[in-house]
Amino acid sequence: MIVNFIENYAKLIVSEPNEVKISQEKIDDTFTEITVYANSADIGKLIGKNGNMINALKVMANGCKAKDGVSYKIQVLAND
Repeated sequence: MIVNFIENYAKLIVSEPNEVKISQEKIDDTFTEITVYANSADIGKLIGKNGNMINALKVMANGCKAKDGVSYKIQVLAND
């Protein structure tokens, strides 16, 4: 649920939406790491001024934590 939301949200923000990729790694039953890969020119757009965009995504993830009990870590990385 949250992975699909983050992917769609990221594709709306960036200049190159076809280069956005999401990976999800389940560490254990209560922790999942989500990595957003994007064009290096779009990394700043995903992080936002003073980190506001990425913080908004983290707030959404915390809302999902209340529902399903899973903590999420979100990172943004450039495509290689």
